[in-house]
Amino acid sequence: MTTTSMAEVKKKFLSQTKFAVIGASKDQSKWGTKILKWYIERNKQVTPIHPREAELEGIPTVQSLASLPHPKDTAVSIITAPPITLELLKKARDLSIPALWLQPGTFDDDVVSYIEDNGMQDKAIYGGACILVEGDDIIKSML
Repeated sequence: MTTTSMAEVKKKFLSQTKFAVIGASKDQSKWGTKILKWYIERNKQVTPIHPREAELEGIPTVQSLASLPHPKDTAVSIITAPPITLELLKKARDLSIPALWLQPGTFDDDVVSYIEDNGMQDKAIYGGACILVEGDDIIKSML
């Protein structure tokens, strides 16, 4: 994928009206929680996905991708170990999730192969920096 097309995927991701975060927790030091807060601080409509917690950062959670009220309209940030990421990609594909941002450390060769083998390059952001680093600049470039 070229740098230009990855930039387009990032803009597509941030142009969605709904977002979800998989990997946030009650632990304030974890990257998933920092990313959830990033969305909150920018007044984005965000849903945390967590199998056990009822709420995170004061926002009600859903237990899975399939539990999202509008999965076809929701961009998802993933902050999980690669084997879990791979399973999430399969579910995201089945649910027609429009955009996914795999944060650093969430993917390996198997995850990248799955993205490429299933034609998800126009939906999945992987490699490069985290949304915490790039997100604000991408939003500014869209104005």
